[in-house]
Amino acid sequence: MGQTLAEKIISEHTGKKVKAGELVIANVDVCAVQDGTGPLTVEEFKKLGKTKLNNPQRTILFIDHASPSPRKELSNTHTVLREFAKEYGAVLSDIGSGVCHQRLVETFVNPGEILVGADSHTCTSGALGAFATGMGSTDIAVAMALGKTWLKVPSTFKIEVTGKFKEGICAKDLMLHIIGLIGADGATYKALEFCGNTIDNMAMSERFTLANMAVEAGAKAGLFSTDQKTLEFLESRGRQDKYKNIKPDEDAVYEKIIKINAGDIRHTVSCPHAVDNIKQIENLKNVRVNQVFIGTCTNGRIEDLRIAAKILKGKKIHSDVRLLVCPASKDVYLQAIEEGLIKIFVESNATILPPGCGPCVGVHAGTLADGEICLATQNRNFQGRMGNTKGYIYLASPYVAAYTALNGFISAE
Repeated sequence: MGQTLAEKIISEHTGKKVKAGELVIANVDVCAVQDGTGPLTVEEFKKLGKTKLNNPQRTILFIDHASPSPRKELSNTHTVLREFAKEYGAVLSDIGSGVCHQRLVETFVNPGEILVGADSHTCTSGALGAFATGMGSTDIAVAMALGKTWLKVPSTFKIEVTGKFKEGICAKDLMLHIIGLIGADGATYKALEFCGNTIDNMAMSERFTLANMAVEAGAKAGLFSTDQKTLEFLESRGRQDKYKNIKPDEDAVYEKIIKINAGDIRHTVSCPHAVDNIKQIENLKNVRVNQVFIGTCTNGRIEDLRIAAKILKGKKIHSDVRLLVCPASKDVYLQAIEEGLIKIFVESNATILPPGCGPCVGVHAGTLADGEICLATQNRNFQGRMGNTKGYIYLASPYVAAYTALNGFISAE
């Protein structure tokens, strides 16, 4: 019997051939925490009585959720992570470096590896052909100490996408469409395995978007085979030697196969207060917005900023709209400066935020007022996500976000 991508990668980390449903103990390559979950992980790690990390060079502490800190309480939690990194030799990614998930794919994770992170969107790295999954702080503390974790091998939904997108349609539209089909909990503890000629032709940035939002359907991981695009991305980051050819077996067994024609995908928007509450954009043109946010680990990459800048160039955003732009990492920020994208955004009257999570987590930078509406390129829109339970969040692609900022209402032209 053949194996899925999830089964293959986990098998390599257990020393035996595994199948869906098995409980296993697997070796871990990379452990990650961020400033929201990290302090508890540190506390739990110290309770274990271990004097050293199993693999300090691949234990990464990210300060990105409140970056820079808006309150003394959060500043104190940042100090906990900085001191732990110094004491135990862990890698610290401090304020301004970027969102953990973008930084992980840029620098730390490679094909065929297992990454466990104390953040639900750790699954982003699955686009590199890694089994990347979010876990609780205590589980990550154990993985940091022992270099191992326990998990159930997930069964897999095969998502086969073929054909070509219409003009202006993005991977974000596709993923919102998929979540609408599956439901916000329809793939709970499953792996989503993306394939088909549409996926083959996708840039890595688009694959990262799909993998990032796998968890929004409840999935344990979002996985992609490796190919020339993967290799080129690794080459651009100076680690082409880490490339591995990883593909599922032709006779792999899937719990479900979902086939999608890319040509059928339209501009899709997730409406408050659930990601699977999707609508086509033509049904939302009466929705006026107060704020537009372009960024996050979902759509804050250079390709996303290019899409928005192309639309905004030479134009001013609507007078009633605040446009916030947040590059996903320092490297993205620098490239956006070099390409002149930041100049375009500033001239359009946008506000540029430092690399990090920004308004997405509702801790700082862009908290909504009562009754305000934000159109965001982030991955979640539950009530209170942007810091106010009386705010309303719509999710869409960078393409839709840019046009919405210009028009003052949800639009794609």
